[in-house]
Amino acid sequence: MKITLLAFSQILLFHIAVAHQDSTLVQLDEVIIQENRMAIPFNKVSRNISVINRKEIETTPARSLQEILAFTPGLDVRQRGIAGVQADIGIRGGSFEQTLMLVNGIKLSDPQTGHHMMNIPVPLASIQQVEVLKGPGSRIFGQNAYTGAINVITSLPEEKALQIQAYGGDFGMRGYGFMGALPVGKFKQTLSLSHDASNGHWYNSDFKVTNVFYEAGMDLNETQEIKVMAAYADRTFGANGFYTSAFPDQWESIQTYLGALSHTYETQTFFLNSRAYWRRNEDEFRLRRNEPAFFQNIHTTDVLALEFNSRIESKFGTSGLGLEGRKEMIDSNNLGERDRTLLGAFAEHRVEFLDKADFRAGVYSNYYSEYGWKHFPGAELGYQLSKVTRLYANYGISFRIPTYTDLYYNGPTNIGNDELVPEQARNYEAGVKINHQQFRIELVYFNRYTQNLIEWTRPNEETPWQPQNFNEVLFQGLEFAINYRLPTTNQKIQFSELNFSYNYIDTNLIEQEGLQTNYALNALRHQLIGGIQMAVAKKLEWNTKLRYVERETLDPYFLLDMRVDYNRLAKLGFFAEASNITNTDYIEAGYVQMPGRWFRAGINFKVF
Repeated sequence: MKITLLAFSQILLFHIAVAHQDSTLVQLDEVIIQENRMAIPFNKVSRNISVINRKEIETTPARSLQEILAFTPGLDVRQRGIAGVQADIGIRGGSFEQTLMLVNGIKLSDPQTGHHMMNIPVPLASIQQVEVLKGPGSRIFGQNAYTGAINVITSLPEEKALQIQAYGGDFGMRGYGFMGALPVGKFKQTLSLSHDASNGHWYNSDFKVTNVFYEAGMDLNETQEIKVMAAYADRTFGANGFYTSAFPDQWESIQTYLGALSHTYETQTFFLNSRAYWRRNEDEFRLRRNEPAFFQNIHTTDVLALEFNSRIESKFGTSGLGLEGRKEMIDSNNLGERDRTLLGAFAEHRVEFLDKADFRAGVYSNYYSEYGWKHFPGAELGYQLSKVTRLYANYGISFRIPTYTDLYYNGPTNIGNDELVPEQARNYEAGVKINHQQFRIELVYFNRYTQNLIEWTRPNEETPWQPQNFNEVLFQGLEFAINYRLPTTNQKIQFSELNFSYNYIDTNLIEQEGLQTNYALNALRHQLIGGIQMAVAKKLEWNTKLRYVERETLDPYFLLDMRVDYNRLAKLGFFAEASNITNTDYIEAGYVQMPGRWFRAGINFKVF
């Protein structure tokens, strides 16, 4: 590892030194952060946010969004297998239950369990951008954005497009994808489909994953737009080691449906978005794959929601207002037939003053049919120290209500606790950003304190896990990241982009005597991520990614991945990928032994 990091630093220093020789400067693109009410340029956001753009999605050595997110600083992606079959994602030491997933601002949280958070029915071909907000998001998105939120953003092409991809690789892995766009006048529409399958990298780890996504929109006039979205995902897989090591023949099949209708009215001073959406998740789980009668869980959850989000520009600044109503239902042979109602109201205001400073504050008030009213205030302060340097600090309250699995599950290795109360945390963050024409640097400190963290515990290995509210937990850490885009030159071989990040998290968990914990003490402690992108003769792109991960109680590991693209932007292109080139022996989640070195290769074909 030391040799790799040394070589990386030498390359960076060398190319900074020659940056002005026979070169053209590259201006970093302006990025607008797509929150539900505010729309703020990335350079003026007083939060720690990572943005994954379309080029990164296309050139990262990965077959799924889960694998792409694993290269994002501060994210703890724990995969059970390959190609995103199932993965838990934590932010800043938080658990998978404390991360909120969204598609175009629509919440994908499932009332059954956070294990379904990444059942995202959107093929990679339709994803234009991913925004990762680290830190409390309850003031912006409501409950469940406890440690952060990940917003997957799609786009509607204004020109005709037809793209096809196919690939194959180790473990009998194969897949194909399709994306087509057919705009007609003011009416735009896109359809995408992906299918991935594998025989499995070890016993009972085969899978089939299919995603279908359709989106359409039409401009009614200069100020109004209507959009519709429909999506479906099917995941069927052998689940050896997913939840327990005692039953190697576990099996699961999950179907996810998503439908949404929205209307937007926007002028220079006023914005209003109204939308309704429905999400269904069907989950069948067996402890013995071919013996459903031995132990079987069948869950169906439905979420119905209606939202109104608005933004008003005035001489006093920008005001954001919002309302939402949400109905969550479950029909389960294990958890019972239950429902709950959530109502929410948002209010926030952002103002710029003294030419260089800005302040944003707001509150999200939530009513829960089970817990009554709760309020989540927050505030952000930013100061533009110079043209390229920005200082910022923020404060927020985060909140999460227990899932139905937390409350009512009954199984041989896990049992619920219906006496749980919602968990709440107090968060602080301070940082500095440097945004230059060619590079971005960010250094952040964060602090999250709670007195009632929900954690699965047990007194000994013979007793099932059961969640409890802990008395006191403190997470704090440092995050550093640098991204450097090298100038374009006339050389045949040139490095185009370098990035490096380091994250440190200190977990101070006051354990109750005689209890083992399942999630909190497996939080990230050290995380190093590096990347080098280079081009050869303008047609070949080479992307190298490295990761070092060390968690509280698990063995640390180092991973090296690579991808090569040839003619990526042309009509016919080819790619090859290699994961875990170092052939590292490691586990990320559950009891699943992750694969050693494995390869994929495929083609991209653009008809028009």
